[in-house]
Amino acid sequence: MTDFALFLPGFVAAYSILAFAAASPGPAVAMLLGVAQTEGRRDALVVALGIAAGSATINIATLLGVGLILTQAAWAMGVLKVIGAGYLLWLAYGAFRKAAHPPKIEARAVRRRSLPRRFVAGYALQVTNPKALIFWLAIASVGATQGGGIGVVFVFVAGAYVISLVAHGAWALLLSSGPIRSAYARGRRWIEAGLGAFFVFAAWKLASSR
Repeated sequence: MTDFALFLPGFVAAYSILAFAAASPGPAVAMLLGVAQTEGRRDALVVALGIAAGSATINIATLLGVGLILTQAAWAMGVLKVIGAGYLLWLAYGAFRKAAHPPKIEARAVRRRSLPRRFVAGYALQVTNPKALIFWLAIASVGATQGGGIGVVFVFVAGAYVISLVAHGAWALLLSSGPIRSAYARGRRWIEAGLGAFFVFAAWKLASSR
């Protein structure tokens, strides 16, 4: 029987990076804003489902790819950690830049679509985003599931899916409210600064881990 407690520190580290990254607006948030403003919360929540499903797809693909590489070259994990730490520092740089000069969140233009097509649009946006692949490689470098079986991988992917869904679902609900959008805009400088500090810390922890 798998002792999931052994994998808990890795899960917490990976999930923390995922949760904090979801708090910084990107292409997915721009799409959610456009849908929430024009079609309402229901459509925006369906898009959030698609985005979370896309994240889960990339998550599984990166875990399988990294696992295959590690079976052939154990030293590859060290290289992956350097890449992951570098990307987290890049996220930190982006967050600090936004803190210094907070950009306006621009709604992405959307067309009327059925709910299934909304789901597909969210899914396609995520799986075709190169930054999403690099991001999940950075999370894979934490090694949260390393040495675990299919059960550990399943729990990790399921947990990551829930976090992504809750985060983007929250964006869908919040962005449909004008006062909340305004409040977020006023506090964004401090939010981004906090995110930048976290990403620097996460990069240091990842680079110094063994």
